[in-house]
Amino acid sequence: MAKLKLGAIADDKPVKLTVELPAAVHRDLVAYADALGRETGQPVNPPAKLIAPILARFIASDRAFAKMRNVRKPQAPAGAAALGTSTGPG
Repeated sequence: MAKLKLGAIADDKPVKLTVELPAAVHRDLVAYADALGRETGQPVNPPAKLIAPILARFIASDRAFAKMRNVRKPQAPAGAAALGTSTGPG
């Protein structure tokens, strides 16, 4: 059997969202939860617990998004990194 992209689901403090999924996507989510439960030996119930890790993995693997995100991060001034790093009087 092929290795699934997701591993065990971390227990983290959630933020509640309400979403509507197409029936076909929900069926696939339920099937994925069953497959992951068999692979890890830990049942995934409810299957909605998979939505966050699937989204996180998708976002983490999107190179265009990562580049865009890095461009938007504020950069420290050029000399700021050197401040306070001296080991003795100069």
